[in-house]
Amino acid sequence: MPHALEQIFAFLQAQSYTAEVLVVENGSSDRTHEIALELAKHHANLRILKEEQPGKGKAVCRGMLAARGEYRFMCDADLSMPIAELSKFIPAKAEQLDVAIASREAVGAVRYNEPEYRHRGGRLINFAIRLLILPGFNDTQCGFKCFRGAVAEDIFPYQTISGWSFDIEILYIALKRGYQVSEVPIHWYFDPETKLRAIKDAILMLRDIFLIHWNNLRGLYDPQD
Repeated sequence: MPHALEQIFAFLQAQSYTAEVLVVENGSSDRTHEIALELAKHHANLRILKEEQPGKGKAVCRGMLAARGEYRFMCDADLSMPIAELSKFIPAKAEQLDVAIASREAVGAVRYNEPEYRHRGGRLINFAIRLLILPGFNDTQCGFKCFRGAVAEDIFPYQTISGWSFDIEILYIALKRGYQVSEVPIHWYFDPETKLRAIKDAILMLRDIFLIHWNNLRGLYDPQD
């Protein structure tokens, strides 16, 4: 993580806009929290948040609602998408976008070093997602997504899923609210140390898709007065 953060700060220092970086730690088994606190002593725009509830979805939700920027970008800690690709999302190229999601399958995207079996498995999962809940999207599960601040504040309070498929729920809510969601082709590098458990996570994702539909029928995603 320290190496990734230094790459992020080096990139941001060369940009014309101001930015803050949030690290949200919840349930890591290493020294992520301590290391991040030490780095924060050297970067005034680095904020460290501790989320008690486990799950990637919980961490992202906490960060999105705590952030203060006009654009709010979620990023996997392994930087499988080089940080320079951020320029494709904010600010100028995404001015008219409500939600811009990184895509490893859109025209112009390039994957590096990914085993064929992982690629085929990912495409099978995407087929199920398109068939059951989010038609028309080539890649909903890449861990790099950008939201306009107002959009993030409107949709993340309604998130209920804390696991890997929180992405599907957030995009579903965004589309339900009438927001524009666009895929941005990126360069992406496979991380052999990924914590994704292909078969188990795919089964949980299918369960969550039906849960999202059930939540919608119960009105959980309708705006609350």
